[in-house]
Amino acid sequence: MTQTVPVPQGLPMERDAGPFDPPREITRLREARPVSPMIFPDGHEGWLVTGYDEVRQMMADTRFSSRQDIGILHVPYETGMPTPTEPSPPMPGMFVAMDPPDHGRLRKRLTGAFTVKRMKQLEEHIVEITERRLDAMANLTPPIDLVKEFALPVPSLVICELLGVPYEDRESFQANSAQLMVRDQTLEEKMAAFIGMNTFLTELVTRKRETPEDDILSDLGRHEDLTIEELAGAAFLLLFAGHETTANMLALGTFALLEHPEQLAELRADAELLPGAVEELLRYLSVADIFFRYATEDLELGGETIPAGSTVIISLLAANRDPRRFENPDALDLHRNARGLLSFGHGIHQCLGQQLARIEMRAGFEGLLRRFPTLALAVPAEEVKLKTDMNIYGVHELPVTWTA
Repeated sequence: MTQTVPVPQGLPMERDAGPFDPPREITRLREARPVSPMIFPDGHEGWLVTGYDEVRQMMADTRFSSRQDIGILHVPYETGMPTPTEPSPPMPGMFVAMDPPDHGRLRKRLTGAFTVKRMKQLEEHIVEITERRLDAMANLTPPIDLVKEFALPVPSLVICELLGVPYEDRESFQANSAQLMVRDQTLEEKMAAFIGMNTFLTELVTRKRETPEDDILSDLGRHEDLTIEELAGAAFLLLFAGHETTANMLALGTFALLEHPEQLAELRADAELLPGAVEELLRYLSVADIFFRYATEDLELGGETIPAGSTVIISLLAANRDPRRFENPDALDLHRNARGLLSFGHGIHQCLGQQLARIEMRAGFEGLLRRFPTLALAVPAEEVKLKTDMNIYGVHELPVTWTA
């Protein structure tokens, strides 16, 4: 039997419990009613899912559609937030916004590129890239912005090499990628960033198809059944996801470790803690939090009936902090077994690049803590600029310092 709780008017996003914790309203809703009705800004009713079991069940059920061209609410992938407009066709190649069989046709082209075996083969090279960035950072005079000098360059360099994107073009695609994550922006600003990135990638995949090289986009281009538009859409997704999430995890994860000095000291003292620490940071921070689905028929979830046609929002952060799944979930505990975390999603849309992200984070945190044993915040914690205005959480800047 569910408790009677007020229906939220819009998605509660205010980080009022601290820089690393879910909004208090989200936590309250999870405790009272893990599948809650909510009112969208345009006035129609949808649902918010915050419980671990309920989120996992929902993401495994393809009757909760990922398509953007059905339903009341248009949720464009490039912004990640609900926009009360008419539904529109998804961007070709954007398989995260597709259902079977279209989803599988595109995703299967990439599964071989992101196998655990292939990622392990790349691990040594990723460590080399990380060490080069740490060398460059060590030559700077502190304080420096860790986002600019380390957290963003490492995954950008890695994904550019994997995809075959010229790294010298990074400023353009990073600027457009960041703009697409801004929560409150005009349609003109959003479309300018989207068109800029799509134009760049369309030109790039056209060249890759004509003159293939040894990279993932060239491999994709060899599949003649994929159109240029589909190749550009897949490239958009891979490039965007391949650096935004990991960059935010490296920066916000470092911030969290610096704010938990006892945990940080343990990690410095015992390198064997690192793999588990990465999993715990992924669970604890859940930087990619909000996802959307659309009920294609009447569906039961968590004791509630979700009517056909409903837009449903998932909070991965709330699910990863569910005390029914993780003991003392609001504590950062590097000794925790965080197995089963939902930070990379679940079901057919589970993140293809999750092993790559894990390798980058292990290399990044290990190298950073080893090379800079006196690393510290260069400003009070409350002055760190949080990405509360963005659709992937993190920090805009992380000023840090160290002693030689």
